[in-house]
Amino acid sequence: MPYNVDAIFQIAGIGIIVAMMHTVLKQMGKEDYAHWVTLIGFIVVLFMVVMLVQDLFQTIKNVFLFHA
Repeated sequence: MPYNVDAIFQIAGIGIIVAMMHTVLKQMGKEDYAHWVTLIGFIVVLFMVVMLVQDLFQTIKNVFLFHA
């Protein structure tokens, strides 16, 4: 079973982009927008992680209940 590391790189990429946007907006004096960008980035990553955990639990369920 090959490991898929695309999700890890996507999450890291989103984190880097959000951090850069947060820094730029904060230095421009728009701290409210910077916080919103960080919150939205967190929600997107959280949604991605929830989907991955859902797939993991589905795989575990299929293995132990012998469903295809």
